[in-house]
Amino acid sequence: MRPSPEGFAPGGMIWGLQRRLLVLLLITVGVIVSVSVFFHYQSAGTAALQQDQRLLRLVPLLADSVVVRSLNADERVDLDEPLQRAADVLNPPGLSMLLAPAVAEFLSERRGFAAFGVFNDLGSQMLGERWLPTVLPNTRDAEFLSVVEAGVTYRVVAQRVTTDAGDLIVMLADGSDARQQWFRNVMLRVLLPNLILFAVAAAVIAWGVARALQPLIDLKQAVENRSPRDLNPIDVADVPAEVRPLVVSLNRLFFLVNAQTEAQRRFVADAAHQLRTPLAGLQAQVEAWAQAARSMDGGDWLSLRAGQVLRLRDATRRTSQLANQLLALSRADAVSADAQPMQRVDLMALCENMLALYLDAAAAKHIDLGLETRPAQTLGHAWLLRELLLNLVDNAIKYTPSGGRITLRCGLDNGPRGAQAWMEVEDDGPGIPPDERLRVLQRFYRVPGTLGEGNGLGLAIADEIARAHDTHLHLDAGAQGLGLRMRVAFEAVTH
Repeated sequence: MRPSPEGFAPGGMIWGLQRRLLVLLLITVGVIVSVSVFFHYQSAGTAALQQDQRLLRLVPLLADSVVVRSLNADERVDLDEPLQRAADVLNPPGLSMLLAPAVAEFLSERRGFAAFGVFNDLGSQMLGERWLPTVLPNTRDAEFLSVVEAGVTYRVVAQRVTTDAGDLIVMLADGSDARQQWFRNVMLRVLLPNLILFAVAAAVIAWGVARALQPLIDLKQAVENRSPRDLNPIDVADVPAEVRPLVVSLNRLFFLVNAQTEAQRRFVADAAHQLRTPLAGLQAQVEAWAQAARSMDGGDWLSLRAGQVLRLRDATRRTSQLANQLLALSRADAVSADAQPMQRVDLMALCENMLALYLDAAAAKHIDLGLETRPAQTLGHAWLLRELLLNLVDNAIKYTPSGGRITLRCGLDNGPRGAQAWMEVEDDGPGIPPDERLRVLQRFYRVPGTLGEGNGLGLAIADEIARAHDTHLHLDAGAQGLGLRMRVAFEAVTH
């Protein structure tokens, strides 16, 4: 069992996405809760401010509710302990409450959560709830405070007022302060529902992501279980639309790797096949000389005929040329498979350099090698375009008879597809029949009956280089239907 690469363990991709989604959901819920808490607190603050204002409006009414009554000497007052103390302090008058309607309504609405108290200016309680604190305001302004009693937080207002009984301190308490209740409201109305929603959403997301990513997991398993030699394209029919660009890119990579592997395999097979013949000839010559040398002493001279030396030289040249052509073909295949960056190439300078390179070879065969050029530039691989033109000129010189004519040309044309830079080699040799012009672009193919030595690689290399530049080699008859014109056109660079 092959170990899974780190990051591609089964289920790792799903859990990675689940964690991201859960974190995003948690952040979203957190933001919603924070906003909700903020607005709840703002509304609670507004309600509390309104409550303070209402308490402030009720304090004067509570002060007006204090009634003073006189007591006879033999009259007994049924008062509780605080009121008895208050009566003793105020002796002889006593106090009672005749609540104003607004105050009575307030206390009735908040039964069990509201209270009042009346204190004298010395801080002794005369009326009201005993748990109320003693507050002695120094001024006539109302003072607010919070008091906790029996687990309830009360908002209490205290104010010094002047009544018929003299200066008193009246207090009014409200246990329904919105700011004290907002946390419980937030817990019940905001946090708890959102936590339940979060738990349900997390479970649904875990299930949904697992279901949604199952095709991706199947794709991963299919790729992981493939043989290294299996470079067939992946079927995109069952692939989710979001992953389809990735699969298309993988298929393109498989195609390029497969093409490069096939080119290397073909190159090795072709090289082994073509090198076998010249190497066998060389080995036969050397073995014959070695056989002759065995019957001679170490100091004897081995004589060779001129024809043998020439044949050895020709075989060596052919082997060297074949090796160079195979190497050029391999490099052209590599460029076809790899997207290497292109550079600006001056075709005019390329043709001029090629003319200087082959002037001596053309003069040796009494061939008129001419040049007709105009400025033209394209984007490409300069060393490959030089190899292309070298093979075309070498092919023309090899098959053009003595006294013939070869012309190198390049230029710039404006056509329906835009500006095109081109270069061509034209000769007046035997030419190639129209039905053979596509076949001669195949590797190691030579037209039957062709004179002279060759490997059948020159035009194949040129066409391979042309295809590496997204074009092709075009073969046609030369001027007046004689010879051969080999032309290749590229997208021009005009700026």
